[in-house]
Amino acid sequence: MTTLRRSSADRLLLQLSASFGRLADEVVTLLDAMLNPGRIIAEVEQMRSLQLLAARVEASDPARAAMLRERAARIGLR
Repeated sequence: MTTLRRSSADRLLLQLSASFGRLADEVVTLLDAMLNPGRIIAEVEQMRSLQLLAARVEASDPARAAMLRERAARIGLR
């Protein structure tokens, strides 16, 4: 096997492995959400509250609105 073919095969295996790893992460996240729906609902409600508050204060305090949106985004990334 030539070096070029070997390196292509190695890259393909690495990509495949990374893809399966991401798929496994998604499955774990889905199962966690299914087993803990109350927590997910609470997080969504908290994010929504922060977004609504940010919309209300946007005109008078844009910096605070940005901070509130950032907090909501961090909650969504958990």
